[in-house]
Amino acid sequence: MTLFFASANLLKIFGDTDVFGQILTIGLGVFSLIAWTVMFGKYNELKRLRDLNLAFEQRLREERTLLDLPESLRNKRSIPYADLFADAVEAYWRAASILKEKGEDNSRSRLEHSENAIQRAIARQLLRYEASMIFLATIVSGAPFLGLLGTVWGVMEAFSAMTGATASIRDLAPGVSAALMTTIAGLVVAIPSMFGYNFLIGKVKQLSTELENYASSLADRLELESKN
Repeated sequence: MTLFFASANLLKIFGDTDVFGQILTIGLGVFSLIAWTVMFGKYNELKRLRDLNLAFEQRLREERTLLDLPESLRNKRSIPYADLFADAVEAYWRAASILKEKGEDNSRSRLEHSENAIQRAIARQLLRYEASMIFLATIVSGAPFLGLLGTVWGVMEAFSAMTGATASIRDLAPGVSAALMTTIAGLVVAIPSMFGYNFLIGKVKQLSTELENYASSLADRLELESKN
């Protein structure tokens, strides 16, 4: 029952808000829905990618050699670890082919090309991990300011309407409470987005560290195999 009256009171306050405040409140509500969609989507994406990475890494551990693995295993570009592996092996053999034609073929040159390819693949996958995070950060920092803008505008309108009249707190209360509605809306959007952003940033850092460790391990294995 209390929740019902609270909701009714919020609707009344929203109705008392001017058009600018209502537009801001509705816009913040839309941003909130988008933010929650992005947060859940990003969490599921990062969890799925980590599971795929671990499965692919386990698959490589079972192989005695990496350089001679079939091409079908290198075509799984949707898996970050597989993308690094594919770029590394393809760069290795491409360098071997070109250097052999020039009569300059040696394992060190092959490995240098392979390691460069790994670094490019890492940068590409890090951008993939961090996708959508800028949008969340923008909502976290921008929503409170949009709410404050609506409040300042509403308070200014409330005082402007009382110009030339004897104003009291009772007369100003409806306009001020309506103005504060946008501040509440901004905080309701920003606070969950802030917690979600910090949580997801932690996940991104975890996956980024795991990616770099995997890249180092991959480079070590390729170096050992090239010397055999």
